[in-house]
This record gives sequence, structure tokens and C-alpha cells, in this order.
Amino acid sequence: MPSIADIRAEAARLCAVFEAAGAVPVDCPVLQRAETLLDLYGEDIRARTYVTRDPAQGEMMLRPDFTVPVVERHMAEGADPARYTYAGEVFRRQEDHLDRASEFIQVGYEVFDRANPAASDAEVFALIADVLAPLDLRAVTGDVGLLIAMVSGLDLSDDRRAALMRHIWRPARFTALLKRFAGLTPVPPTRAALLAADDPLAKAGPFIGRRSKREIASRIAALRADAQDAPMQGEDVELISAVLAVSETCPNALEHLRDIGVDMPGILPALDRFEARCEALDKRGVAVEKLRFEASYGRASMEYYDGFVFGFSAKARPDLPPVATGGRYDALTRILGQGREIPAVGGVIRPDIVLSLGDRA
Repeated sequence: MPSIADIRAEAARLCAVFEAAGAVPVDCPVLQRAETLLDLYGEDIRARTYVTRDPAQGEMMLRPDFTVPVVERHMAEGADPARYTYAGEVFRRQEDHLDRASEFIQVGYEVFDRANPAASDAEVFALIADVLAPLDLRAVTGDVGLLIAMVSGLDLSDDRRAALMRHIWRPARFTALLKRFAGLTPVPPTRAALLAADDPLAKAGPFIGRRSKREIASRIAALRADAQDAPMQGEDVELISAVLAVSETCPNALEHLRDIGVDMPGILPALDRFEARCEALDKRGVAVEKLRFEASYGRASMEYYDGFVFGFSAKARPDLPPVATGGRYDALTRILGQGREIPAVGGVIRPDIVLSLGDRA
């Protein structure tokens, strides 16, 4: 286990590499406003973060990562274009992975640039790949934007589309919804009885929890409306399954997805961006013909990624978390920009894992 002094030294070295690439060093408060993160990701974020209460500022969260505060800072006062680097502790509750650290140091490189998003994607990926080149790592890429385009193009009610969109980052829940909307799973008897009742709340008993009676009634009304919708087309379910199953080298994945795009034209613009990214990566010296693309990759990460995603993991140590991860988060700048937005992409490295793998990167 590397010492904290060695980890901080490695973090400083990585930051120096990013500064040499043109990044400005920044820092962010450890305590972040819970309201911002809850508005972005909903109550589910509580299961992954540490929440406390300040008597003056209300609910606060220990920083789960740097991306949100860096975006807030850039949108408030940053120049255009801009590149940033940072290093510091982040905090994650690990209820599902008790063997993983709940506090660790993260080093990042973020690019805000309107000129050429594909080139920015390639810049971040290639720079991190170069930094980690001495290690025996497996690189994988994905594209959440492709999945968003896939769902956006479905012939669904607005409510069903919104539900699937909200759960793109929760694969199990997404699959359960897909099966329900397609009529592939039976309606639970308790739900059927609830929806059939003239007054579902008549025998509800005392109200507990955070939801009001109005919110519960609204949810029941939404479930009733959904029950009246026709099932999804089986062809759409098959096409979604085909997209999510793609796991090949980038050129082969692109060819495979273009075949699927004949029957799912809504994904074609995303595939054009995928192709442009491959060309930009090739110009950066990345061996695209060997680079993996997995359509489902990145679906269990933080919800702000809405385009290119990537990760580097140790081939010989599958027990370790990824050494580095990253991706594009254009929509986050729009949400936090108060009317302004800018294409943005970034990546982070775990210096403790770099050191634990032996030779320094």
C-alpha cells in the first residue's frame, strides 16, 4: 500500500504533466452544496456520498469528485477555451464495494473548447494514455451519447422516454423498464390492485416518509396512464439489445452500429461523431484498430457523462478499480451555465493505483 506522502508526490507529478500540456491548476472546496448535486442526480446520489448539515448553508456533501465544482467555476469566471488540472481527496460511500476506499486522491485534466469536440476527446484520451503508457493496462471506450440518441429516437410516450433516459446510467433498472414497457413482464398483483382501485389511498393508513399525498396520487395517475399505452414494438427492443451488446474494436463496432442504424436512423448523427473521434484519435497516434469500444461502457458511472467515455484498467489486477476514467459532459455545462454552455471533456487518474501497480507511469 503506497504511503500518503508517495501518493501526493505522484499526484503532483501527474499535475505537472497536465500543466505542461496547457492546463491551469485549480482547487475546489471539499464541502459542496448538496442542493446542486441532488438537483442534478436526484436522491440516488445520497447512496454514494457523505452528507452533512451546516447550520448556515444547509445540507452539504463531501466532494464526490471535481467535475461539478470545476464546471461551476468555469461557467462563472473561466476564459474560453480553457484547460484545468487539479489534485485532491474525493469521498465515495462504498456500500456495494466494501473493499474499495471511501476516500482517495484524484488527479484530473479538463478541457473546455468549442472548436472541435472530436479533437478534444482525442486530446484528453491520448494525453492520459501517454501518461499511463508504461503500465500494462486495458483501455476501453464507449459513448453515452449514442445511447441517448437511441432512446430519443424511439416511438414512445414522453413519460416512457423520460423514464428510460433517466435510467440509462442504471442498467438493471433500464432493463426492467424496457421489459415492462414491452409487456414482457407481468404487472405485479399489488400494482394491478392499486391501479384498479377507485380510491387507491382510501385505506393507505398514516403517511410516512418524504412524499406528500399529492405526490403519491400523481405517481399513481402516471402509472395508470402508462398502463393504457400500447406495448413497445418487439423490433425496437431487439434493436436496443443489439446496440447494447456491441463490444468490438472501434472500426468493427462502427461498422456494426451503422448496420443497426439502417433500422434505427436516430443514432446516425452519434455514429458520425464516433467516426470523427476515431479519426482524431488516429491523428494523435492512438492505435484505433486495436482500441475497444463497448456500447454499454460507462453506464454505471456518474450521470453527467453524455458522450464519449473511456477507462483504463490493470490487465493483471481485475480486483482494482479503474486506474483512470473520463468522458464528455456537454449537458452539465448547459445546466450549470445559467444560459451559457460549452463543449467539455475530461479525465481523472488514481495516483494510488498507479503506484500500487509497480513502476511509475
